[in-house]
Amino acid sequence: MIIDKDTLAQEAITLLKQLISIPSFSQEEDETAEAIDVWLKKFGVETKRQYNNIYAFNKYYNENKPNLLLNSHHDTVKPNSAYTKDPFNPHVEDGKLYGLGSNDAGGCLCSLLATFVHFYERNNLSHNIIMSATAEEEDAGELSISALLPILPEIELAIVGEPTLMQLAIAEKGLIVYDGKVSGTPSHAAHPNDNNSIYNTIEVLEWFKNYRFPKVSDVLGPVKMTVTQIKAGSQHNVVPAHVDLVIDVRVNDCYTNEQINEILQQEAPCELIPRSLDKSSSAISIDHPLVKSGIALGRETYGSPTLSDQTELSCQSLKLGPGDSTRSHSADEFIYVKEVEEGVKLYIAILERFLKK
Repeated sequence: MIIDKDTLAQEAITLLKQLISIPSFSQEEDETAEAIDVWLKKFGVETKRQYNNIYAFNKYYNENKPNLLLNSHHDTVKPNSAYTKDPFNPHVEDGKLYGLGSNDAGGCLCSLLATFVHFYERNNLSHNIIMSATAEEEDAGELSISALLPILPEIELAIVGEPTLMQLAIAEKGLIVYDGKVSGTPSHAAHPNDNNSIYNTIEVLEWFKNYRFPKVSDVLGPVKMTVTQIKAGSQHNVVPAHVDLVIDVRVNDCYTNEQINEILQQEAPCELIPRSLDKSSSAISIDHPLVKSGIALGRETYGSPTLSDQTELSCQSLKLGPGDSTRSHSADEFIYVKEVEEGVKLYIAILERFLKK
């Protein structure tokens, strides 16, 4: 089935509108999974389903070829209280398609699905193509891409669809979230106390504010460490025994998460417990043929500060997609219709160059 690119782009937009209209919060994506499955089958694609993950292999899959994974997610966060539009009413105003998940990451997902359909029946490709529309990305759930990867063949290379304005995010920062504790002596507020946990926290906060890791990445810049939550006390006349902090650390490609943890355990002025160390930074060489294909089409490279399903991948991966990351999780989320149209055509053009035998 040969479908021209303009038609595929319109089919992608139609699917995107359908997905927006179906609530698909993380762990509640069964209906959008079904819609994606039906859409692919309409084009003759043989699909597979694992939980709410829909995936498919190109028609002429050859186990002797390396595998290229196209991946994006169909779950969303919940709409925030600042919405003025119905988040589940997909509608176009001034060229903008409004709706929850339109930008993050529906536009990317639907563009990649259309791209997969374009190549599905091609038998002259250098790589196999595996398409995965995955669930539970927003909450890093157990039934996300992390559950799917163990049943897939070995992946040599991946494109992860996230809004990048179709520029080439050749690296992505990793993440460590710490639970911190600043201790002191609990007491009645009326009595003297030279070991007040809240006052002790002042110095600790200054340390986190001013600390700098020495290695700075050419692509991702410095490691960024931010205190994002603080909690202490239960009543006005009691000095609490401790103050609880949450610290968000965005790790560049100069360090492993284990190295960052070792440094902080030695130097940080409070107790720190990492929630996990498995969300590592990701990268692909600027000299990789896939990246060169994008550069040849006028795309620019950069390092992304935000996390995606790339963190679950052990292969080289490129983050690339229509839409703007600054719109993600915002009120009245939208993506420009033309961004989706251009996204389909650019994905196809980049892969046409790369997948030539």
